[in-house]
Amino acid sequence: MTVFAPEILPWLLLIPFIGGLLAWQTERISAALPRWIALFTMLSFFIITCLLWLQGGYSGGAVIEAIGNTPQWQLEFQRDWIPRFGISFHLALDGLSLIMLLLTGLLGMMAVVCSWKEIDKHVGFFHLNLLWNLGGVAGVFLAVDLFLFFFFWEMMLVPMYFLIALWGHKGATGRSRISAATKFFIYTQASGLLLLIAIIGLVLISAQTTGVLTFDYEDLLNTSMAPAVEMVLMLGFFIAFAVKLPVVPFHSWLPDAHAQAPTAGSVDLAGVLLKTAGYGLLRFGVPLFPNASLEFAPIAMWLGVFGIFYGAVLACAQTDIKRLIAYTSVSHMGFVLVGIYSGNMVALQGVVVQMLAHGLSAGALFILCGEIYERLHTRDIREMGGLWSRLRYLPPIALIFTAASLGLPGLGNFVGEIMVLLGAFQANPAAAVLASGGLILAAIYGLIFMQKAFYGPAKSAVPLPDLSARELSILVVLAALLIGLGVYPQPVFDTSVASMQFLNSVYSQSVLPTVPTAGW
Repeated sequence: MTVFAPEILPWLLLIPFIGGLLAWQTERISAALPRWIALFTMLSFFIITCLLWLQGGYSGGAVIEAIGNTPQWQLEFQRDWIPRFGISFHLALDGLSLIMLLLTGLLGMMAVVCSWKEIDKHVGFFHLNLLWNLGGVAGVFLAVDLFLFFFFWEMMLVPMYFLIALWGHKGATGRSRISAATKFFIYTQASGLLLLIAIIGLVLISAQTTGVLTFDYEDLLNTSMAPAVEMVLMLGFFIAFAVKLPVVPFHSWLPDAHAQAPTAGSVDLAGVLLKTAGYGLLRFGVPLFPNASLEFAPIAMWLGVFGIFYGAVLACAQTDIKRLIAYTSVSHMGFVLVGIYSGNMVALQGVVVQMLAHGLSAGALFILCGEIYERLHTRDIREMGGLWSRLRYLPPIALIFTAASLGLPGLGNFVGEIMVLLGAFQANPAAAVLASGGLILAAIYGLIFMQKAFYGPAKSAVPLPDLSARELSILVVLAALLIGLGVYPQPVFDTSVASMQFLNSVYSQSVLPTVPTAGW
């Protein structure tokens, strides 16, 4: 078994950036060449992350035992960057970040392949933005210096703005892609400013206590501060991540961005970008401010429950299939928020599975939306109907991913949601019982989508081209992974157990005498 040196971590960042530049510059040679370069780039990225996973050691006894107050990294790379301000180029890999990198590499490949025929203008520049966005996401998952984390957090937004603004669609409701891209950028930039202020505040407080100016994650853990100050800084982190997750009422950018984004942009946005917020809460939001997080946990859980119902109810009312799926993402991310603040191992490992399963199922549904749009030139459900009699492969595959979205047993989403609900019941039984009602609403919007789009009388007798081998292969791979995750999720549990035990220890060692903490 190949054992990678820590120097592989900066290469994981460089591969998408180098690939993006090559794709952009080779456009003048051939329109097809940037596509192949982008595919080879993301395939290389994915293969390296798979080899890192096969290297093992993420659930070893030594890692599990050393939970304490210090996270345990599988690989760590650190070099001085701006030493005067305590800023270093510090990357680290553990089970949680590895799972997110695997998802990034897989969906990055799918985004490239699904846009093979869709994008025919400025192909090189498109793949530059797509790969640089994925490179920024990889940086978010690897950075453990807070300044470096913020750098990648902001950098990944600019390419997504261009993906929506330059290659987006006009929505069924008449909204423009420019307005959707601008709304996305304003929301995320405002939240980024709040995150930067909170990071600087934490660093300055740590410097006052220790006399050392540092942005390093491990040095900032266990920073002593007044309860009121800790709560204010924690809210700065929470709101920044809540905008990206998104948490109601910070969600309104998401449906517009999805509706106007190209298919690859929607896959990237739903499958990967939303997960950076859940990762941020797991890695930074809770461990850096344990007592404030414990005090805020009941509020966060109820926000998650409200988001579950809000997203599901609005999904039932949509006529644009991309907006429908966007609102289901709001609902599913509500489960992630509930699980993170439940604070026990069952819920926390359920959160990891839920993020992974949602990335696969939502990404696949957006790919299906793109394929339907290519054939019908509309995303309005009211103009569909009877597609089951006109297409052979697309409708049954759509049924698989719709079943996954509504949490059918045997598929990955069910494992994540049921574990989150079981863990949440230990911490807040009322919130868990109410959150389970979201599963009923999920069945309703899933059936509405299938009934209106695929059943009933056909709107036209004109034959439609069925899925090509390229399109079919993408969806079969994603369906197989969802079924595998639903039937045998143990590898994901084994990989993430040490990371989640560290987070669980943060909760268990927090002291909050004035607030009941049953179940924590």
